[in-house]
Amino acid sequence: MWRGLCTLVARAARGPHRPCRRRSSESPALGSGTTIFALSSGQGRCGVAVIRASGPASSLALRSLTAPRALPPARRACLRLLSDPRSGEPLDRALVLWFPGPRSFTGEDCVELHVHGGPAVVSGVLQALGSVPGLRPAQAGEFTRRAFARGKLSLTEVEGLADLIHAETEAQRRQALRQLDGELGQLCRGWTETLTKALAHVEAYIDFGEDDNLEEGVLEQADRDVRALEAALRAHLRDARRGQRLRSGAHVVVTGPPNAGKSSLVNLLTRKPVSIVSPEPGTTRDVLETPVDLAGFPALLSDTAGLRDGVGPVEQEGVRRARERLEQADLILAVLDSSDLASPATCSFLDTVVARLGAGNPNGGQRLLLVLNKCDLLPPEAASPGPGLPPHLLLSCLTREGLDGLLGALQKELATLCGDPSTGPPLLTRARHQHHLQGCLDALGHFAPARDLALAAEALRVARRHLALLAGGGGTEEVLDIIFRDFCVGK
Repeated sequence: MWRGLCTLVARAARGPHRPCRRRSSESPALGSGTTIFALSSGQGRCGVAVIRASGPASSLALRSLTAPRALPPARRACLRLLSDPRSGEPLDRALVLWFPGPRSFTGEDCVELHVHGGPAVVSGVLQALGSVPGLRPAQAGEFTRRAFARGKLSLTEVEGLADLIHAETEAQRRQALRQLDGELGQLCRGWTETLTKALAHVEAYIDFGEDDNLEEGVLEQADRDVRALEAALRAHLRDARRGQRLRSGAHVVVTGPPNAGKSSLVNLLTRKPVSIVSPEPGTTRDVLETPVDLAGFPALLSDTAGLRDGVGPVEQEGVRRARERLEQADLILAVLDSSDLASPATCSFLDTVVARLGAGNPNGGQRLLLVLNKCDLLPPEAASPGPGLPPHLLLSCLTREGLDGLLGALQKELATLCGDPSTGPPLLTRARHQHHLQGCLDALGHFAPARDLALAAEALRVARRHLALLAGGGGTEEVLDIIFRDFCVGK
């Protein structure tokens, strides 16, 4: 009986029987029999440029360019003279590294050439590599795709690597590094183990339910484990938007009545003249958007037209677009002129925008910071710009007084919106992650062993399949193409 139970556990771990197929993300054009090469560092003049090759002919390429020298010791940098294998003409004196597979980034034999970064040197070495039989230029992301195909990286780690390459803020870098380190994959593996154990128990009960030797409470334990997993999945799905904001940027909209200093604030936060600043009201008539690093977090900053009854059709369209952006914003920076709080435009804005959202309080997923600009115009004896105002920050875009306080408040708000990448569980940064976790949760909703054990077992199989797809255990070429298309050539 126990031998049969062990068989069931193994069967649950494997999932439903399918024909055996070697996992490979490479199309025939990207076959493993070829050796690829590319410049892996940035284009243009630089001190050192890194050229890499990967594939079975990598050792031939290294010998051809350094003939008649033997291969250097594995994973040790050696200074070698590179020469054109056709003419014997010296190309450069470079550091070369030899990485025999499978202990390499791609799992194949790999070579790195650290040459001087002049365009002529790089071009000469690339042309020399192209003349070696069996070598061809790499396509975008092909090195990483080969690493994935050989199990060196999971799909979530590949996505973390892509995010790390494109990271522009400290928060993005921290989150990408955690994903590249495999934290999300480890979390998925733990969930998969829970489902595998529950599936083994359910199938054991199906086959041995009448056997007295079967442990009591097997189904009850499986049900408790599944319900605990459901709670964990719901918690992660609630945070899904935070991870996506962290990867692509929170939408921050600067709004207010005309001439309050919105464009001045945008220029101050972006540290460049993005918007035209003029004493004439209504200068901004369209939505000007720019990506910016705000207190270490990525944001898409939008400068909008002043909210008032437009005096012409163009300004009216600008106001309409500004109100549309307000509905889409994650965080609203409401800017008022602290020296003119009694004006009709200011009072109307306080009533229609600030009072509706509530400064500093979440409302429908949106948050608002009230900024009173031009505090340098207030008389020294004024303790407060006005009685009865909601919580606010004082700022002078002209003198930069109050800027540190504003940046601190922005950091706090954006940390709430995007999550803290240095603490807590790993965030879901892509819609693909959310889709598969939601699919897993939906499948677990059909887990009801008290009603039908066969259907309960199938619900667990479907849930495990979604977790496998999330971590990269299967999927279509189209999905993989989408993931790898953002990689540069040489990575």
